[in-house]
Amino acid sequence: MEQRGQISERSSRIAKNTVLLYFRMFLLMLIGLYTSRVVLKALGVDDFGIWNAVGGIVAMFTVVSGSITNAISRYITFSLGKGDAEKLRRVFSTSIIIQLLFSAVIILLGETLGVWFLHEKMSIPPERIGAAGWVLQCSLAMMAINLVAVPYNACIIAHEEMKAFAYVSIVEAALKLGVALLLALSPADKLVTYSVLMVLVALIVRSLYSLYCKRHFPESRGRIRFDASLIREMAGFAGWNFFGSTAYLFNTHGINILSNIFFGVGVNAARGVAAKVQGTVMQFVNNFTTALNPQITKAYAEGNREYCFHLVCRGAKYTWLLLLLFALPLWFEGDILLTIWLGNVPEGAVLFTRLSIVAVMADMLGNSLAYLELATGNIRKYYLIIGSVSFLVFPISWILFRCGFPPQAAYWTFAAVYLLLVPLKLMILKAQVGFPSGLFVRGTILPVFAVTAASFLCVKAVQALIPAGGWRLAATVLVTAAGTGAFSWLFALTRGEKDFILAKLRIR
Repeated sequence: MEQRGQISERSSRIAKNTVLLYFRMFLLMLIGLYTSRVVLKALGVDDFGIWNAVGGIVAMFTVVSGSITNAISRYITFSLGKGDAEKLRRVFSTSIIIQLLFSAVIILLGETLGVWFLHEKMSIPPERIGAAGWVLQCSLAMMAINLVAVPYNACIIAHEEMKAFAYVSIVEAALKLGVALLLALSPADKLVTYSVLMVLVALIVRSLYSLYCKRHFPESRGRIRFDASLIREMAGFAGWNFFGSTAYLFNTHGINILSNIFFGVGVNAARGVAAKVQGTVMQFVNNFTTALNPQITKAYAEGNREYCFHLVCRGAKYTWLLLLLFALPLWFEGDILLTIWLGNVPEGAVLFTRLSIVAVMADMLGNSLAYLELATGNIRKYYLIIGSVSFLVFPISWILFRCGFPPQAAYWTFAAVYLLLVPLKLMILKAQVGFPSGLFVRGTILPVFAVTAASFLCVKAVQALIPAGGWRLAATVLVTAAGTGAFSWLFALTRGEKDFILAKLRIR
């Protein structure tokens, strides 16, 4: 009874944090979509493409630090789950030192290799190369600010204090909206102005997170101490995580740079629009996974394998169903949705948006499996296999581009490779920790595919019966929501999950 009560309390905490994050998300989505429209209009298609392409160079240099970031999040959450306050303090202190060191290294790489690549390899109009240089410098500054903030953000997530994200994120969205409105009035070069102001926004936001942590979490206060043994331990963890981080960055930002080389800044603008839509959708899904993932790590740290595996299956299932709510309207009505949002839609943006959602659904299906692997800490074999296979996206896309295939070929390649990773992850985790792969297939994959097929057919019927326009858009959104909800209840939810929902709605 005590264990059941703890599980119920944890489920309620996940639900409460998810609701709080969704409130934040809806405000951010409304402000963010309008902000993107204003920024695209103020910058123009070419400068918007430059912003996305040059920013990708900096993201490529964060590959090693991205691995360390995952290590920091895992060690802070694991130490909190173990109740080891002293190690938690040492992990946080060591994390700050590590991020400062990596920030310095990445800035050095950006100022040497990054500047060379910008001037020698990228397809930038000659008259805009100076502005592109400003974008590079400001992107490096934002990267350094964000890296140093990682331990503070990891603390907030580990402690499950999601209200901090809700409040600070609303401030961040308001600041970005202010930047967009000022951009339209700026007499100076708008791309340069936008880059500088975005650095200022990053600095303000990260300062707010830091102040919150210092006020609420003891481990973030006090003198920063160097712990050589802990650095070696975290570096070993991060070293194997490096493969996965490297592959993902090459498969996203690397493909963005590859697209610039083969197709120019116009394709980067279209990919930038698709990336913004994808990012907005991912905010919606991440509100759930941000509330869930710390529970996976803590349950594993406590030795509660059954509950941990249950959370992994539930996380993959709910993530897919949440994505489906966006995927169907964007697939069938992407053209009118982007026109309403942007007015002037870059060529290819509608197709890229549709394919980017398909690609991210393939990736997110196995996302909770990756968090279970991170929780174990024994990631050598996992990332050696998964990192090697996922790395195939970049060279395959490069070969396809060289052979004359269009830029959308990269999205299909990404989706195919990341779907292949799901059975590989299941086999590794079954051998390593006894994860019930059969339960994952029966309880997650088959039900969500059944919901997807049934919902797709319902929306397809709407497309056939109603002519294109506002009424069909409204009908598509309504049928998607109703169909996904109804079919999820019929095919995807377990008896326990239905009882939990009914209890929260006070129907039972």
